[in-house]
Amino acid sequence: MKIKAVARILLAAGALVATLSMAARAEPVNIVGFGDSLMAGYQLAPADAFPVKLEDALVATGNEVTIANAGVSGDTSSGGLSRLDWSVPDDADAVILELGANDALRGISPEKTRENLDAMIAALKGRGVEVLLVGMLAPPNMGDAYADLFNGIYPDLAEKYDLILYPFFLDGVAAEKGLDIGDGMHPNAEGVDIMVTRFLPYAQQLLERLEVGSVNEK
Repeated sequence: MKIKAVARILLAAGALVATLSMAARAEPVNIVGFGDSLMAGYQLAPADAFPVKLEDALVATGNEVTIANAGVSGDTSSGGLSRLDWSVPDDADAVILELGANDALRGISPEKTRENLDAMIAALKGRGVEVLLVGMLAPPNMGDAYADLFNGIYPDLAEKYDLILYPFFLDGVAAEKGLDIGDGMHPNAEGVDIMVTRFLPYAQQLLERLEVGSVNEK
């Protein structure tokens, strides 16, 4: 009888865990794509912007998720920090943080960019919002010394805050002919498709983190 009783308890516990896990998955996940023109979809149709296409790809794989487009063309890390509170709503579960490209183009001090990104991450984590950090690389014309300081910002912050890091947002698209809008910087719709395909496994990791966190909270 004792063995049967233990077995029933174990079965009940397993069912409870499964139920909680299913409940966590059933709740729509609210993500904010927070960045600059690369996130906003500069000169693209709204449906071709990165957040929209990433949401479509995640939903197509069975996830209940919404991704708000909080990209602002021309935004720097300082601009992002100043608008963070009102751009990321209270019901946000996670933020895809993509800023810094315009800092590098303008030659802003990497120390200032690091400081701003650090402050944003700390603020979001303090609100219980998970962060997926998107890396950027300094343009070659900035020189090796600047690039060394700038490029190290993202892996350092990812390690500091235990974040998922996507190393380079334009991976597979930068400097590739036919994948930009003609300015050599911003992806066209086909370029965004490639970005989404490469980014998708990292987004799945983010959802897995959120799911585990939801189950643990329950």
